Amino acid sequence: MTQTIDFIFDFCSPNAFLAHKVLPELAERNGMQVSYVPVLLPTIFKATHNQNPFEAFSENRQKTAYLTHDLHRFARRRGLNFHMSPHFPVNTKFATRGAVFASGKSWESKYINAIFDAIWVHGQKVEELGVLMDILQENKLPARKIREAMTGAEVKQRLKEQSKAAVKQGVFGVPTMFVGTEMFFGKNSLGNIELELSRPSA
Repeated sequence: MTQTIDFIFDFCSPNAFLAHKVLPELAERNGMQVSYVPVLLPTIFKATHNQNPFEAFSENRQKTAYLTHDLHRFARRRGLNFHMSPHFPVNTKFATRGAVFASGKSWESKYINAIFDAIWVHGQKVEELGVLMDILQENKLPARKIREAMTGAEVKQRLKEQSKAAVKQGVFGVPTMFVGTEMFFGKNSLGNIELELSRPSA
C-alpha cells in the first residue's frame, strides 16, 4: 500500500497554497501520495490561542514585510504564479466545506487546485457562493451537488470534526503535514519532510 503524506490545510492560507503546489511532486519522488485533510483554520486558531501572523504582527512592519517577501520569494524560486489575495484575510468556509465533500472523489484534486488558484492566482472572492459556482462551472465540476453539500449540515459537521481532530493531533496552524506520526509545520518545512523520507529505516 502506498504511504501517504497527510496535508492539513485551509484555502485561506497563502502558505498552504504554496506548499500545495510543491507537495505532490515531492510525494511522487518518494513513492508516496498526498492525503488532503481540509480544516477550518479559525476553529484551530481559537482552540490553540493562535492567530494569523499578519494580524499577530500587524504593528511590526519589518515582520509583516518579511512575511510577504518570503511568500513571493518562495513562489518566484519555484516558478509558481502567486498573488496576495486582495480579499485577505479570506473567508473560505464554503470552499473548505466543498473540499470535505470532494474527499475521495475522482475530481478531488481538480477541485482543490481550482479553489486555490481562484484565490491565490486570480484573486477571486470565494466567500460569495455565486463566485464559487462560476469557478466550479468553469472547471467542469459538479457545481449543483457541491453547492448542496457545502450549504448542508452534514458536511459542515464533518469539517468541524476534522478541525477538532487536527487540534488533538497537535495542529496549531496550516499548512501542517504528517508523515506517520511525525509533524511538519509550514511551507519551509518541506525540505525536512524530504530528509525524513530519505532517512534509512531502522
